[in-house]
Amino acid sequence: MYDLGFQFHKNISNLKSKPEAIIQGKYYRFTVLTERLIRLEYSIDSKFNDMPTQLVSFRNFDIPKFETSQNDSTLQIKTSYFTLTYLKNMPFKGSGLNSMKNLKVVLNDTLEVWYYNHPEAKNYNGSNISIEVDNNKKINKGLYSLDGFVSIDDSNSLILDEVGTVYKKDSNSIDIYLFMYNKDFGFALKDYFKLTGYPSMIPRYVLGNIWSKNTNYSDKDIYELINNFNSNDVPISVILLDKLWKKKDSGYTFNNELFSNPIEFSKNLHINNIKLGLNIDPSVDINNNDSFFNEAIKYINTVNNSIKFNPYDPRFIDIYLKLFIYPLEGIGVDFFWNDYKNIKDLNSLWIMNYYHFNDMEKTGKRGMILSRNPLIASHKFPICYSGESKVSWDNFKNLPFFSISSTNIGVCWWSHDIGGFSGGIEDADLFLRSIQLGVFSPILRFHSDDGKYYKKEPWKWEYKTKSIACEYLRLRHRFISYLYSEAYQYHRNGNVIFQPIYYLIPKLYDDVLYKNEYFFGSQLIVAPIINKKEPLINRTIHRFYLPGGVWYDYKTGKKFPGNKKYVAFYKDEDYPVFAKSGAIIPLSNKSNSNNTSNPTELEILIFPCQSNEYLLYEDDGISTQYKKGKYLITQIKFIYEKDKYEMVIKPIEGDSSVVPEYRDYKIRFKNLRNITNVSAFSNTINYLETNNYFDGNDFVVEINKVSPNNEIDLKCSGEDTEIDVVRIVNEDIASILMDLVIETDIKEKIDNILFSDLSIEKKRINLRKLSKFGLDKSFINLFLKLLEYIEQI
Repeated sequence: MYDLGFQFHKNISNLKSKPEAIIQGKYYRFTVLTERLIRLEYSIDSKFNDMPTQLVSFRNFDIPKFETSQNDSTLQIKTSYFTLTYLKNMPFKGSGLNSMKNLKVVLNDTLEVWYYNHPEAKNYNGSNISIEVDNNKKINKGLYSLDGFVSIDDSNSLILDEVGTVYKKDSNSIDIYLFMYNKDFGFALKDYFKLTGYPSMIPRYVLGNIWSKNTNYSDKDIYELINNFNSNDVPISVILLDKLWKKKDSGYTFNNELFSNPIEFSKNLHINNIKLGLNIDPSVDINNNDSFFNEAIKYINTVNNSIKFNPYDPRFIDIYLKLFIYPLEGIGVDFFWNDYKNIKDLNSLWIMNYYHFNDMEKTGKRGMILSRNPLIASHKFPICYSGESKVSWDNFKNLPFFSISSTNIGVCWWSHDIGGFSGGIEDADLFLRSIQLGVFSPILRFHSDDGKYYKKEPWKWEYKTKSIACEYLRLRHRFISYLYSEAYQYHRNGNVIFQPIYYLIPKLYDDVLYKNEYFFGSQLIVAPIINKKEPLINRTIHRFYLPGGVWYDYKTGKKFPGNKKYVAFYKDEDYPVFAKSGAIIPLSNKSNSNNTSNPTELEILIFPCQSNEYLLYEDDGISTQYKKGKYLITQIKFIYEKDKYEMVIKPIEGDSSVVPEYRDYKIRFKNLRNITNVSAFSNTINYLETNNYFDGNDFVVEINKVSPNNEIDLKCSGEDTEIDVVRIVNEDIASILMDLVIETDIKEKIDNILFSDLSIEKKRINLRKLSKFGLDKSFINLFLKLLEYIEQI
């Protein structure tokens, strides 16, 4: 047994289920893991696996409630969710037309029945390997299904031993995990995470803006790039070097003609609060162009003066890590992009992700890897890279649904090439909508092919496009406090960050207008724009749906009653993001700093009309010390009464040494006026000075120089304080009319028609008559189209 190090060791005692949960015969073994989850095994040679697999990390569940009844020929197992019936020691698949003869599992109180090789046709699908230029649109099965059940086959997974070595299974046994959850998908997802391992806690820096380009950057080019970001006040958290950083015909050695001193280069990035990632392809044979090759061949056999890739050989893995990866980490490389392209060999991709990720923790550094999706428990080795996509609207339209469908199998950390990787036409509309989608996605990463005409740098665009792009990239860094707190809930409790709206309303899955919408964390909904704008009005006509409750436009604060379909007209600078009533959004108040650590200045947005609380999570962002209690959870509580508003901020768990000694707070209450009384106290007795002012429709309270150890109690009140800014479609259309380049007196005529009490048919007739005043037919057709959106008053 080859021991690669403690970082790979497995606690195999947690891989054995409790004996009381197991019902076993000569060829079969059933294990009731929860009332919704059962393991089904069949082995003609009576070999059953109790070791970890690629999929499974834990089987020692508490014993659930279930009943067993059996006789010499038949076994029945029943829980509150399902009833299993099995003919003892028979193969799982029945003979003839009756597939359920030997084994069937009924979903209680329904007509749904699972059997071996069930087609599971109502499955809503899960994740895919990537979304390359020649995208294979077949998506693999997920957990979410209208059947109310799903099976995951672990029969052919690789096995891991006590010291973490990976090997192939030596038997042909059947090993299936069957989730019978009916309508309780949330419970099924938690069962899945307990079985496979909860999502990894990502480093904080990957939530910032990540830059990559497939070009032969030198260190001087990178410094110039960073200066351009700085001069445009755009933060950057990661420089991710693509394939061309390496010496020719090598896989792991810096090109000294481009990087004369890699250690100094890495040090300079870190001084500027920027992390360094490197693209590698571990499947490429290691040869004598790589540093330490001559040292490596002392320990392993070589063929034709190269070391062949063999992820199943622990000696190869040992040499690979110690002689080729460790030196790069010693230079200051923070993480690796595993650009393994052979999608026909996903096991090797999984193995290299597994070794890279776990090996990072040897020195207390948090694991991190970027790669295509190996499809097995990918949530444990973030982040998934979606491949080299084409610059096109057709490709872009696929991204939201592709990403949110991955949530069906517990995967949230997808990273797409902002604006596409190669080909196509660089289009300002597509570029901005790609950035905006990236801002409101788990990961934002620029990536393009080599070529000076690929315009991913915001400053390469004209002024308006550049300004909007830079503003959104600054917003992304402000959002890190919110995203990191949501990342912790995903890691700790399995609360997915990227939740499709069709979980709430399943029929929207097939609705092309609304199926792309998603909950972004616990407080927001995003209805992504995936279509080109209408040139005549210079806006995107966009339809979206908001579920029950009251929602507010994140930017303007305008109110949208829920359980309704809407149409809106979005300018380039606007995006459909909505906060729920009472939403609490913590933001860093520094938008142009590369530093992604816990902020010294925190702005907290409070949306109207409902009490709420939010848990702000903070740790050092890079190490595994959070596992030992080095983190701080701060409760942010909003207590709402009409014309009275209370905000309580207090640490409730953890260690305040991970946050700044003092912090400045800006509390922004959305849609408030006439606030006349403000008081703030620290630890309920010490009065705090505040700076209060109105900013548009918001009321802002600033409290400076407060220790995060202290509790803050802020109270505001007044009379007639709530601004009910209801969004009205007619105002949007009037704004469109205002911006159009047509004669002003004709605008007045159009206004008098559109917003009159005439019937729709008469409005159409009168609009057509405007042609005699010289109004172009294209504008007449535009307003005829807009008529369908106007609310009748």
